[in-house]
Amino acid sequence: MFYWFLKRVILGPLLQLVYRPWAEGLEHVPAQGPAIVASNHLSFSDSLFMPLVVPRRVTFLAKSDYFTGRGVKGWLTRVFFRGVGQVPVDRSGGRASEAALRAGLKILHRGELLAIYPEGTRSPDGRLYRGKTGVARLALEAKVPVVPVAMIDTEKMQPPGRLIPRVMRPGVRIGEALDFSRYEGLEEDRYVLQSVTDEIVYALMELSGQEYVDIDAQRAKAEIAAAKKEHKNRPESD
Repeated sequence: MFYWFLKRVILGPLLQLVYRPWAEGLEHVPAQGPAIVASNHLSFSDSLFMPLVVPRRVTFLAKSDYFTGRGVKGWLTRVFFRGVGQVPVDRSGGRASEAALRAGLKILHRGELLAIYPEGTRSPDGRLYRGKTGVARLALEAKVPVVPVAMIDTEKMQPPGRLIPRVMRPGVRIGEALDFSRYEGLEEDRYVLQSVTDEIVYALMELSGQEYVDIDAQRAKAEIAAAKKEHKNRPESD
């Protein structure tokens, strides 16, 4: 209920009025039944504008850190993230990854849309990075289609560290649903999982026009941060 109140009464109309997001390919979103919505991840704003234009409710698996804050700020953060359709999961790996998988399956078994960022984290530089195979395993175990979605220009309107997005028009480009029923029963095969993940990421690359980098986005973040630190600590030459 609160999701629709935010989308249709409070937050949604304001975002539509100020930012006027555009969307292509809405006809590719299934009118009913479960599906995974797999998107590139450029900005915090992705989790606002993608659900805004998709007519059905979209549920995200979000970092549990967003739901554990204290005080008034922590309470407001929890209320906001639950209101925009996010479910807390532990992303620390191991057993936590299995718990996240089960949480995603539960959402899909209810016949809902589950949104996932295959890269696992925001792109540090606007490029598209290697996908994690969790999205493939979910698709195969739940036997659902994957709808690729490309967010356009959200990294320009809200780069890391910027609280309020710049006023500009972000885009949401939706591709045809991907069917992986040919791999039924192979959800434990790591080669199949990687193949499915690569196909999803390739669809995102085609839709977004991003340059693809075949390394983990988290690793890229660490390398960029290390390079910045080294440059900062390097003594200036005369």
